[in-house]
Amino acid sequence: MKCRFCNTELAQLVVDLGTSPLSNAFLEETSLDKKEPFYPLRVYVCHECFLVQLGDNVQPPKEIFSKYLYFSSYSTTWLKHAKDLANEIIKKFDCDQNTNVIEIASNDGYLLQHFKDNNIPSLGIEPATNVAKTAEERGIKTVNKFFGIDTANELKESGNQADILLAINVLPHVPDLHDFLKGIKVILKSDGILIIQFSTYMIPFLQTTEFDSIYHEHFSYFSLLSIQKILSTFGLEIFDVKELSIHGGSLRVYVKNPNNSKHMISQRVSELIKKENDCGLSIISEYGKFSKRVNDVKLKICDFFISAKQDGKKVVCYGAPAKGNTMLNFCGIGRDLIEYAVDINPHKQGLYLPGTHIPIKQPEIIRETKPDYVIILPWNFKEEIMEKMSYIREWNGKFVVLHPKVVVIK
Repeated sequence: MKCRFCNTELAQLVVDLGTSPLSNAFLEETSLDKKEPFYPLRVYVCHECFLVQLGDNVQPPKEIFSKYLYFSSYSTTWLKHAKDLANEIIKKFDCDQNTNVIEIASNDGYLLQHFKDNNIPSLGIEPATNVAKTAEERGIKTVNKFFGIDTANELKESGNQADILLAINVLPHVPDLHDFLKGIKVILKSDGILIIQFSTYMIPFLQTTEFDSIYHEHFSYFSLLSIQKILSTFGLEIFDVKELSIHGGSLRVYVKNPNNSKHMISQRVSELIKKENDCGLSIISEYGKFSKRVNDVKLKICDFFISAKQDGKKVVCYGAPAKGNTMLNFCGIGRDLIEYAVDINPHKQGLYLPGTHIPIKQPEIIRETKPDYVIILPWNFKEEIMEKMSYIREWNGKFVVLHPKVVVIK
């Protein structure tokens, strides 16, 4: 196996989570008796560029992303984050009706709607046909294609280049970094700004043992050390960074062409590089310690479910996120321990979780069945969920968060 960026032989294993189904491959009832494909879920770190990455490509991206059930607009926390981001960009870079904003992997228009509302020209590029259709219905102009050099050339030839180019939580999903970043260079104007944000950021990932962020749709996991090296290879320069609390810890990088002298390189860039070095992100052996911590967490999670079963407790899950499917499959938690899951996304309701085959229902069923424990699988939105579902305390129900450690919230 070779590094997907620098082609170095991958030798250092970070963690092996066994085999798992695709985390967003939800099942219909008619498919439950059919053979379900499972794939290796192993993560390595490259000792040359420090890119953390999956060791196996399981399916072409078109198989994973052409029809997608993740819609960004179902979380109020994320919607607020998107609005704040849009307002920050508009103010920081003086965006107006002459600013062309393009977002790669624009989902259902959750972010671009704020530029549209301010009469700022915008275009979304979204590979999932069903999600792109939703964006179009909301009045967000959207190109239904995968992004890479070909799509970038088509847009440039039609006179469409970006003053502001957004790549929010998309870079980890890209198997071919070279094709993607060549496309970035084509579509970004010489004085344009590229803003990249990702939740697979290595400081919180390693420090909080965030193994449930590992799934087949996440091909890469970045540090500032690795992404700086990757971007510089393609003639792109990071001039500012921002650590974020969203999704349990994310990183946003602001990028320009080196000949763009309008934006000076912030001291925050070198400060964060130093912080990463102090955290051991440039020491390969430090990555190898992650696996033991993952197995320790797994034992504690299994202990909770076994104890709840022995005590006769009714256990359900709130949310059907990809991270939850990784956790349940790795820990071997299935329908014998969890009665059902609920999700606010109607596109998931009536389906079954991959691997575990736990049914997904509407959230209202929780009030009817009065479970003892509600496991919050999307722990990154736990405050929002606990406020929305606070009524479970009427029957002494309790919330449970499994990350970064098992906590029962009374």
